[in-house]
Amino acid sequence: MKAVALLLAVLAAISLPAAAAETWIVERVAKPKAPPEILPQPLAAAPGGVPDMLLAVAAAGDIAAAWYGEGTGRHRHGALGDTTEGGALFTQTRDGRRLSYRLGVGSVFEDLHPRIADLDGDGKSEIVTIESSLATGASIAIFSASGSALERIAATPHIGQPNRWLNIAAIAPFAGGGTLEIAFVATPHLEGKLAFLRFERGRLTLLAAEPGYSNHVFGSRELRLAAVLDADGDGRPELALPTLDRKALRIVRLKGAAIEIVALAALPAAIDKAIAVAGSGKDTVITVGLADGSVHTVKPPAR
Repeated sequence: MKAVALLLAVLAAISLPAAAAETWIVERVAKPKAPPEILPQPLAAAPGGVPDMLLAVAAAGDIAAAWYGEGTGRHRHGALGDTTEGGALFTQTRDGRRLSYRLGVGSVFEDLHPRIADLDGDGKSEIVTIESSLATGASIAIFSASGSALERIAATPHIGQPNRWLNIAAIAPFAGGGTLEIAFVATPHLEGKLAFLRFERGRLTLLAAEPGYSNHVFGSRELRLAAVLDADGDGRPELALPTLDRKALRIVRLKGAAIEIVALAALPAAIDKAIAVAGSGKDTVITVGLADGSVHTVKPPAR
């Protein structure tokens, strides 16, 4: 799919009729049992001292670690709570080399940490980033190590306007094949379009898109308002994330060229904290923290 066609598809995809979704049970957790943070952030601080930037690590592949550095205030959007964003991407390879990629003055990495994954199953790591143009908004940019340098090998088109952002929700084998798909929400504070991408043969292809979702609160450092789970116990992952107003939780799966709602749960207030998942199938328990300070579990009904 060419870049222009991908952009048009992301912005103009039409919601398909959904199959009947199961209503899950919501229960309030007694305050003394509620954790201070729903899901503690496991990542360490990134080298270089840029505020709140985190270090991504990988147990396998040619890239051992990746992070953003060279903080810059040239982008004034403030979606992540301040106007300091990454001006450069750094990686540490498995054999000890430190590689870097510096953006020009018209772009920043509007993100807190990169994501390291072998997207296409070829044994070589890709680095997934959120790169924002000051003029045309955010895009997903993919990098890899090439000799003594980092190379941008693929990217989605920018959203098309200044101060239009996207947040990556998860990277997992949502299609059930041998590749990993990237789930993200474009403009999570506005239209909230959930989309799934596949990186294959050096290209990013849009698989499905649907509006009406969010996975971020404007101005928050918390990017993890989404979680991967196996809601039906079949071994293939689904994605749990809030609706656009964040007052309901949906569990969705990628089904061909459509996004199918598997389950849903209405909540008494908006989700504003990281989402935690335990168990699978009938034993799944999702824990959510809400803007009113309450904590709730979301579970499937007895079957």
